[in-house]
Amino acid sequence: MVCSAKPRVILWGVLRLRVAGHPYQEGSALIRTPAHARRTVIAATALALALASAPAAAHARGVEDTNAPVKVSLTVQGPDGFLFQGKVRSRGHDVTTASGGTHKCDGTNGGANPSAVPTPTAALDDAARQRHFTWDGTWYASFDDFSVDTIKNVSGGGVAYWNISVNGTSTPVGGCQFKLNAGDQVAFTWTAF
Repeated sequence: MVCSAKPRVILWGVLRLRVAGHPYQEGSALIRTPAHARRTVIAATALALALASAPAAAHARGVEDTNAPVKVSLTVQGPDGFLFQGKVRSRGHDVTTASGGTHKCDGTNGGANPSAVPTPTAALDDAARQRHFTWDGTWYASFDDFSVDTIKNVSGGGVAYWNISVNGTSTPVGGCQFKLNAGDQVAFTWTAF
């Protein structure tokens, strides 16, 4: 851009403006100084670049669906052998039991995860619904989680409990708090005290 001491004329096209009390009619030209013109062009260019890059930046920062369904292997081992063994597709969701009522079971329980995720107890619930077997659990508000009491009518009966493990390790939190990943090996095992 060539700068000179003379004012430049910027044509605004069909425009109606009121500047300093003077009406400008359609097709009028506004006389501006070169410095003002440069600021206008720079500001317009910066705005155009910002708007053009905003969708790309928003897309790059997209939030991953943390509660996308995952496929896991689930086994239920009772005192006399397997009660269930198979693959199940699951995600965190509300769970309803006869003893515990309806409560969320999506990994946000007890503040364990910032957003909903697939969980072991939700996977057990999905397997029970898909394969037509029953399970029951007591809800403990103080833990914000279920305690699994019976699976396929097999209970601990005061001498055992249902241990939850993922990939061979007992979960350090309840079954509605632990985050599952695709391919995990989830086991509910009848375990004597």
